[in-house]
Amino acid sequence: MRRRDFMKAFAGLAGYPLVAVAEQASLPVIGFVNAGSADGSVSRARAFLIGLGEAGYIDGQNVKVEYHWLEGKNESLPAIMTDLVRRQVAVIATPGSVVCSLAAKAATETIPVVFGVPEDPVKLGLVANLAQPGGNATGINSFSQETLGKRLRLLHDLMPKALRIALLLNPANASSTETTLREVQKAAAQISLNIQVLNAKTSREIDSAFEMLAKDRPDALFVAPDAFFNSRGAQFATLTAREKIASTFSDRSMVAAGGLMSYGADLVEIARQVGIYAGNILKGAKPAELPVVQATKLQFAINLHTAHMLGVDVPSGILSIADEVIE
Repeated sequence: MRRRDFMKAFAGLAGYPLVAVAEQASLPVIGFVNAGSADGSVSRARAFLIGLGEAGYIDGQNVKVEYHWLEGKNESLPAIMTDLVRRQVAVIATPGSVVCSLAAKAATETIPVVFGVPEDPVKLGLVANLAQPGGNATGINSFSQETLGKRLRLLHDLMPKALRIALLLNPANASSTETTLREVQKAAAQISLNIQVLNAKTSREIDSAFEMLAKDRPDALFVAPDAFFNSRGAQFATLTAREKIASTFSDRSMVAAGGLMSYGADLVEIARQVGIYAGNILKGAKPAELPVVQATKLQFAINLHTAHMLGVDVPSGILSIADEVIE
């Protein structure tokens, strides 16, 4: 879905100067594509614009950013990418979404692609190697998938009596789903936890997954790192509060919305870095020569208000290592 359509905006502006219209039409276009929803991704979209600004580009002045929010409808990706390639946009930016990054890379070998992915981009086939990408794509790698085992162990340290854990996966994000399932099951075996797998790829299916949780009553919920899930903070907060279930996420914004805890990369910072790279490419840098940035900052956040509501007594040792405690 496009959040900003220039022609519609133009149609609603009576008397808009034709010179300004021509200037707008001549601006380089960045196609920003994300699997999530716009209302749940405001901070990351803003961070992308901040990064662009640091590189010298301001949306509406010397660049035009077109937003395409899939809202979990990944089946619309081929049409979006075909349109962006047909119009020869200047850059395709896909911060925080493996499925969008892979679709962009498959759609074009010439238009620069700037990604932000939680997995190894070499294994994903996005770049030849991290130091010298060698093609039309480069970006940020957060290695969030490598934190999955630690996130499960942190949940166990927080709630040592929780033995039955529901794992929510997005089957529309195949690569991340496969890695998440493997890593979580491996970590669960090491600390004697039982994993129950649930699937959801739309907001309605998230509701259905919680209906199953209400019947099965697991001890906690582990939500896979996924761009669509990470944009549904309000929905998850409402459902976890209703079912009174402890939840763990990869993004701290989900804890700010009402989740119990999170552990993972700083997605806002990753979006900013993607913006910087997109701006550098507009200035003439070649993706093939821009090394993939490896994000090293990890955030461990706890929502004490949610913990109190759930009757979870947060150990002092856990509080002492948390990067952010929301009260």
